[in-house]
Amino acid sequence: QLARIQTDSVVTMLRELYPTLHFEIAVAMSTTGDKILDTALSKIGEKSLFTKELENALERNEVDLVVHSLKDLPTSLPPGFTIGAVCKRENPLDAVVFHPKNCGKTLSLLPEKSVIGTSSLRRAAQLKKKFPHLEFKDIRGNLNTRLKKLDEKEDFSAIILAAAGLKRMGWENRIGQLLGPEDCMYAVGQGALAVEVRAKDQEILNMVSALHDADTVLCCIAERAFMKSLEGGCSVPVAVSTLLKDGQLYLTGAVYSLDGSDSLKETMQTGVSYPHQNEDGPNDDVQHVGITARNVPGQAQEAAENLGVKLASLLLSKGARHILSVARQLNDAR
Repeated sequence: QLARIQTDSVVTMLRELYPTLHFEIAVAMSTTGDKILDTALSKIGEKSLFTKELENALERNEVDLVVHSLKDLPTSLPPGFTIGAVCKRENPLDAVVFHPKNCGKTLSLLPEKSVIGTSSLRRAAQLKKKFPHLEFKDIRGNLNTRLKKLDEKEDFSAIILAAAGLKRMGWENRIGQLLGPEDCMYAVGQGALAVEVRAKDQEILNMVSALHDADTVLCCIAERAFMKSLEGGCSVPVAVSTLLKDGQLYLTGAVYSLDGSDSLKETMQTGVSYPHQNEDGPNDDVQHVGITARNVPGQAQEAAENLGVKLASLLLSKGARHILSVARQLNDAR
């Protein structure tokens, strides 16, 4: 349902921009990540968990564009594909949805040993450290399934979800607590929608590039470059927080051990206000961590990517590789 809502919202924007074109939402598909619901995401080990089947359809020309949550897209896309648009970001924060009996509480007010559901190692690692009196257990399934599990059983006192998904579903009233970056930094790309297209399809690329939101593009390029340089993914706790203000892009990035006891966190910034130059010729379609953003100045995109790479290098120099490799080993052994 959420995937459909997200796709509809992108198609609505395209119809407004191109009223003479006919857009058809042709295919609804299940992906590997949708089908395997009894295993933690971090254990399935498939890099393109929610994207592979959709990319196959793109490759076979059965569809011309695919709408994803950007946080589901790996930092390296398969050859022949690119993210042709990153839409304006919805609230990237995580949200707590409480069991009806805990209505009006916050995480700090829940009783000792209350069980919190989350399928994310990143959320669990940060919240275990912040709220040591709570227990964290995996919960899988789409948003509808997870809310049903929460409401109809007594297994969970609360679950943690992305605020953006709840808002898009029209369930903002279920948000009991928004977790700011001081409690829980978010996932790379969280809250942003990406439109994936064939990299060589100039016509489609031109069409969807009108959907790019420049600020979101720059923040997400920095975040994805940070993740890529750390070789992070579903199986390790990596978190970010970005801010673009007065032409300066601030990126905070962190890595955590699985229980949150060991962590490294740093912030760096860079200037990103560059004029847009008409960069004719073969440089038109330079990809930055899988994103082709024709209407965002190339120098600004480069600066954002370099910021992510530098921040990752700083954390690696302080011992992030050890934290991540231990987290990976422990997760594989679970």
